[in-house]
Amino acid sequence: MTSPPTARDRAKAERADSLLHEAARLFAERGYSGVSLEDIGSAVGVSGPAVYRHFAGKQALLGAVLVKVSEDLVSGGSRVAASSSGDQERMLALIGFHVDFALAHADVIRVQDRDLAHLSDEDRAEVRRLQRTYIDLWISALTPLHDAPADELRLRVQACFGLINSTPHSTRSATRSKKSTATILTAMAHAALTS
Repeated sequence: MTSPPTARDRAKAERADSLLHEAARLFAERGYSGVSLEDIGSAVGVSGPAVYRHFAGKQALLGAVLVKVSEDLVSGGSRVAASSSGDQERMLALIGFHVDFALAHADVIRVQDRDLAHLSDEDRAEVRRLQRTYIDLWISALTPLHDAPADELRLRVQACFGLINSTPHSTRSATRSKKSTATILTAMAHAALTS
C-alpha cells in the first residue's frame, strides 16, 4: 500500500507542472534556442539552477513537454473512442476531442511543430511512437466509415491533423476561445476525413 502524497510531494508536483507550462509558453514565443533555464525558472519564481531539482536540463524539459502532450492525446483519444457507441459518434468524438485540445494547447502545438528536432533521440523516438499510436486510433475509427486502402486513410487522418493543428499558427487567442471556431473546425475536419 502506497502512502498518500505529502504536502511537500504535492508542492513539488505543482512546481514541475508550472515549469512544464511556462517552458511550453516560452518555447512557443521564442523557440527552443531563444530560451534559457534561467528564463523558465524566473517565470515560476525560482532560479535557473533550481530547475535541475525537477528536470535534468533544458532538453529534458522540452522532452517532458512533448512526451506529455503525446501521452495526453493517446490517453484522451482512447478514452473518447472507448466511450462512443457508434462509428459516426466515435469519429465525431475524436474530432471534437482533438479540436478542443488544439484550441486549448496552442503553445504546445507550436513547440511540437518547430522544436521537435531539439529532442534527445530517446524522447524523439517516444514522441514518434505515441504519434503513430494516436494516428492508428483514428484510422481504426475511420475504417468503418470510409472504404479506402490503409495508406489513404492514413493520409486523410494526417491531413485532418494538419488542418486542426494549423489553428494556433493562423488565429489569435481571442478567436480560438470562440465557440464558433471549434464548430467550424469540427465541420471542416469531418468533411476532410469523409469526403
